[in-house]
Amino acid sequence: MSREVTHGKPRVAGTRIMVVQVLDLLAAGKTVAEIISEDYYPDLTEADVLACLRYASQLIREDHVIPTG
Repeated sequence: MSREVTHGKPRVAGTRIMVVQVLDLLAAGKTVAEIISEDYYPDLTEADVLACLRYASQLIREDHVIPTG
């Protein structure tokens, strides 16, 4: 995963593919095999997709909820 951004969003290292695009496909029920296929992002690897999941997990883990009211 790269700390560089595309359109203000984190992207997969060495690509212009935003992490959110990969996460959206996973959320829509696409498999890793489908995501890295010619139909979606053939330049990605399974490791890239898993890195997106690790990144999202880290963000959630580090999130601090501040109650209001």
